[in-house]
Amino acid sequence: MKKARIAVLVSGGGTNLQALIDAEKNGKIPSGTLSVVIASKPGVYALERADQAGIPALAVSRKASGSQAAFEQQLLDILESYRIDMIVLAGFLSILSKDFTDRYPQRIINIHPSLIPAFCGAGYYGLKVHEAALSYGVKVTGATVHYVNEVPDGGQILLQKAVEILPGDTPQVLQRRVMEQAEWILLPQAAEMVAAKIIGKEEHA
Repeated sequence: MKKARIAVLVSGGGTNLQALIDAEKNGKIPSGTLSVVIASKPGVYALERADQAGIPALAVSRKASGSQAAFEQQLLDILESYRIDMIVLAGFLSILSKDFTDRYPQRIINIHPSLIPAFCGAGYYGLKVHEAALSYGVKVTGATVHYVNEVPDGGQILLQKAVEILPGDTPQVLQRRVMEQAEWILLPQAAEMVAAKIIGKEEHA
């Protein structure tokens, strides 16, 4: 059976990448296959996770590329050489231009650790999202998977899951709960949704 070839773009430890690796291993992404992992800098632990799972892993540094255009060209060259059908941004901290996102319409998804439109957009990433949720005093947060366009966190929402904020939460404790209860569940589900659509399986779903 044809499978959609998936690239995962990462910038850090790769906990969401691990959730995808585990989901694929457990048959939860039947329409897709993780084909390459690209990190935005060398030496991040996500590359090791890919390596351990037998997935080709490469690093492309924006700084070393010298410009956004050169950086994106390197990414595109890799994506083309691995015949990639769809892209999952799993904690990828580089913003992609309209030129780039337009090449993969409705084929790039991102996970964001809040219920968009709350606590999202430029500057909201990692612990900063959870710090903002706690300082506002909201009682519920969560995670969102959305299509990626040129607006940070601006694409159409695919899936959301709410997570309760508990008394005494720190940003770190909350971050972990959102990952466990929302991100690691939603991202594989969304990857399968998009992969199934790409290979034209949606009519049998």
